[in-house]
Amino acid sequence: MADAGRAAPGTAVTAEGAPVLVAPLDLADRASVAAFAAGWEGPLHILVNNAGVMACPEARTPEGWELQFATNHLGHFALAMGLHPALAAAGGARVVSVSSSAHLRSAVVFDDIHFRERPYDPWLAYGQSKTANVLFAVEAGRRWAGDGIAVNALMPGGIPTGLQRHLDPDYIERRRALGNSTGMTWKNTEQGAATSVLLAASPLVEGVSGRYFEDNQEAEIVEPGAGGGVAAYALDPEAATLLWQVSVDLLGQ
Repeated sequence: MADAGRAAPGTAVTAEGAPVLVAPLDLADRASVAAFAAGWEGPLHILVNNAGVMACPEARTPEGWELQFATNHLGHFALAMGLHPALAAAGGARVVSVSSSAHLRSAVVFDDIHFRERPYDPWLAYGQSKTANVLFAVEAGRRWAGDGIAVNALMPGGIPTGLQRHLDPDYIERRRALGNSTGMTWKNTEQGAATSVLLAASPLVEGVSGRYFEDNQEAEIVEPGAGGGVAAYALDPEAATLLWQVSVDLLGQ
């Protein structure tokens, strides 16, 4: 659980007087995800899969899964599956899968997802996990359409948070110095949350599902290596179906 979650009380109250509940959830721990889902009561109208780890040193879960894929994809996949009955009960629920332009770095390498044969590369591992976030939206959007559940993925942009904790500060400064030429520009919290909020709540995307958005609009398909847009392999329905089955098989072990 993130430090912010640890510091928060069990129940807080917003300025509008609405209760905010905080519960433990470790996406890399199957038991933690299952316990969270089992403890949910009532319909769930919005699920934003936003947590993640980026470009970390090589690490594995007790199952031997590469940590970024396990956390960024499998943990969110298990969470959404566990909460599916609550989402279906809401009638018109939305699931938001937070991806990244880093998905352009790598498709899902089904022959070696967990870097058991190829050398570990933190950015390829991160990119693969972010592609998986998009493929999840494609397949879940198809499978859950009959339940009235819309599922979309997005790139929020660069927001300075703890996500960058594994990056060398010099690397970040070099990227920022490039400006708009494939460089890094920071968004503030509100700007970074905007596309997630659009997909979670706006009537402008009513009935839209299985898509990838950035900067509050649907992204164009681009070739890998581009600075923005979405790779065709991230929207490939066959890859999405395969990833779903691989995920079910892994989590069923």
